[in-house]
Amino acid sequence: MAHRIADATVTVRDAEGAPLADAPVVVAQTAHRFLFGCIGFDLIDLANREGGAAQDDQRPAEELLAEERLADQWLGLFNAVTLPFYWGHFEPERGRPDTARMLRAARWFADRGCVVKGHPLAWHSECADWLLDLPTDEVADVLDARIRRDVADFAGVIDTWDAINEVVIMPVFDKVPNAMTPLCRERGRIPTVRLAFDAARQANPAATLLLNDFDMSTAFECLIEGCLEAGIQIDAIGLQSHMHQGAWGEERTLEVLDRFGRYGLPLHLTETTILSGDLMPAHLDDLNDHQVDHWPSTPEGEERQAQEVASHYRTLLSHPSVESATYWGLSDAGMWLGAPGGLVRADGTPKPAYDALHGLVKGEWWHEPRTLRTDAHGRVAVRGFLGEYSITAGHGSAALTLDRAGAVDAEVRLG
Repeated sequence: MAHRIADATVTVRDAEGAPLADAPVVVAQTAHRFLFGCIGFDLIDLANREGGAAQDDQRPAEELLAEERLADQWLGLFNAVTLPFYWGHFEPERGRPDTARMLRAARWFADRGCVVKGHPLAWHSECADWLLDLPTDEVADVLDARIRRDVADFAGVIDTWDAINEVVIMPVFDKVPNAMTPLCRERGRIPTVRLAFDAARQANPAATLLLNDFDMSTAFECLIEGCLEAGIQIDAIGLQSHMHQGAWGEERTLEVLDRFGRYGLPLHLTETTILSGDLMPAHLDDLNDHQVDHWPSTPEGEERQAQEVASHYRTLLSHPSVESATYWGLSDAGMWLGAPGGLVRADGTPKPAYDALHGLVKGEWWHEPRTLRTDAHGRVAVRGFLGEYSITAGHGSAALTLDRAGAVDAEVRLG
């Protein structure tokens, strides 16, 4: 964990610029640099209500209160959010995207200190049905325009995107008719990736763009290598880790991180799920093939999930290439495939896994407010995880950013 921790010698100066010698100061962490993320799909309606959208929400009061409790649990743990931009849902009718509603949601999270990511700009699943009537060349043009429009419309609020999703399987995908598979089959994987990245990059040169996939085999490695050799600027590699058939464990996780970390790019664990109930059968190749009427969380499963969540996050933070980890759903209510993968039960009560992760993110890996004393030169030693801190003395305060591991010299001036 040494690569996550700074040992800072901070010179504290008063409002006039003189060293604040031999004085008590309160040092507190205010934010992590590491991105502890979760999807925010369940909070879009709440964000729109609180964001000033005129809504006539006729749901019972207890449902609205439950939504607010979920928001408190979400904000009490995470600092990064993934919002849905699945084309078929975002623009079910051509030319009428859900921009205003999603922008209010994105701003709601951003105003609360979260890094916001859009997922995804291009994908064969959840694709807009109206694209099926278009020839392939027009699909490419419309995709290019869609990416440019949405990246530009959300720039400054959403500056991180899964530019394209699951390209390894895209040209051979045969589960659902869609317009992206023929496009990728005809043009090839790398040109399709280039289309998505070039359109997004030109719309927002400052954006962080990910190539995201669930395929952890050498096929994804070959795709990454081909894209890099073709000169495509990939800012981060997105690795999905839906563990419906059992947790990866430390050995496999580190093996995956080492293989994909060798490209020198940041790794984002973009979609993590760890179950608190029965596991899926191991023989299934496609998780979507597992359909059950009832998939409960169990006491034994919840204890297992808590241990596996804590172990998984410890393993991720132990690897220097990982800069983000996104859990794929806070609550069991509405989880993908109906799986008991949330950190919170459907009734809103936290599982042991929520408490375990919270104990790491806001406990073991967090600098609680503590009073320290400066020396005769106004210096104070601050040791903590990389992130944002506040230093307060009397009526003055200052912000401190620790963005580099190891020994650091810094200076703040109380205002």
